[in-house]
Amino acid sequence: MTDLAPSALARPDPAILERLRAGVDRNFEAQTAFLAELVRFPSLRGREAPLQDWIARGMAARGYQVDRFTLADVPLESHEKAAPMVDVDPQGSVQVVATRRARGAGGRSLILQGHIDVVPEGPSEMWTHPPYGGVVRDGWLYGRGANDMKAGVSAMIFAMDAIRDAGLRPAGDVHVQTVTEEESTGNGALATLLRGYRADACLIPEPTAGTITRAHTGTLWFRLRVRGVPVHVAVADTGTNAILSVMHLIRALQDHTVALNERAKADPSFAAVPNPIKFNPGVIRGGDWASSTPAWCEVDCRIGLTPSMEVAEVMAGVERCVQAAREGDAFLANNPPEITWHGFQADGFVQEPGSEAERVLAGAHQAAFGAVMEERLSTAVNDTRYYGRYYAMPALCYGPGGEGNHGFDERTNLDLLRKTTLSIAGFIADWCGVEEA
Repeated sequence: MTDLAPSALARPDPAILERLRAGVDRNFEAQTAFLAELVRFPSLRGREAPLQDWIARGMAARGYQVDRFTLADVPLESHEKAAPMVDVDPQGSVQVVATRRARGAGGRSLILQGHIDVVPEGPSEMWTHPPYGGVVRDGWLYGRGANDMKAGVSAMIFAMDAIRDAGLRPAGDVHVQTVTEEESTGNGALATLLRGYRADACLIPEPTAGTITRAHTGTLWFRLRVRGVPVHVAVADTGTNAILSVMHLIRALQDHTVALNERAKADPSFAAVPNPIKFNPGVIRGGDWASSTPAWCEVDCRIGLTPSMEVAEVMAGVERCVQAAREGDAFLANNPPEITWHGFQADGFVQEPGSEAERVLAGAHQAAFGAVMEERLSTAVNDTRYYGRYYAMPALCYGPGGEGNHGFDERTNLDLLRKTTLSIAGFIADWCGVEEA
């Protein structure tokens, strides 16, 4: 749990909280329908623009100043933490920032940010409900992205709606951002910062089930490619098998990950977490014919790192591992595999306890849930690193929760979503201050 004693919490004004609660409850049917509609957009990587345009129109109708731009509209190449994008056109990757300006100075400003890109759904026949159906059953809403993290996007938008419908308005500027690329590079979040958006704090409502993410690991993406000499399988010993050579490299990287996890035992945040560094060969392609030895194979991989490890250091370690593994393979010894770094080059991040923003959030959570806000450690990456590690603002990762992220039958819990929306509304009201509209 957080190390804030109950007496140290900043609690929302009870009268204001009740007005917010009434607004959340009154709008919750509409919020559920909104979330279902979000899920019905298959906002896969490179295909997010229709959803972003729908969100932009909806936020403009709410009276926000809306800035719609693409990754090609900002100087990503100028920032050392921009990640390479080899498979997606930046011109088609749309970001939306909807801003509600305060009437005057005095209130603290806030960024509310959520990603709308989703990972592929896999075979749809393996889902109980259609992956893009937005089906509601027994207090859960199902679909790809329902939990990760379109529920959080609905929470931040409808938290602001609750403030409006309570007859209030934030006394500080609020930037409501929906971004892409969170699942692959993080460049969407970085683009909003390069566009010039700053605030006194940032809240990202990832599906944390009402906990705050104290720290997250980093992530690297790379592609291994091996080329070989195909022959008829009847004389396989005279040729090469690129798939088997890639399997040899994967086994070496698995052993390398074991060694990295030994090093992770010295990390201040993740020392007590068993094997926090995860390696995954996630996509494999290769070969052309079942009776020909494969002439090529490539595999897209992901490997993690702790916040105390440097990205360049871990990248170099992967390259050394692959180089050493060549010596144990007759073909690879004379035919070096290619390594392409093609996505995440993400640092880990620790949101140190004790910030005023966290104190306010903990109080809002206590008021909405009637319980102390717990903390969690994540062995997956999120966008808070950009705001907290690179741009020095409190970056809080806190949101609703559910099950099945990146898997079949992903779903979000609607009761938890309602409570979290109230908690976020209370946080906005207390952090920014509110005035009668």
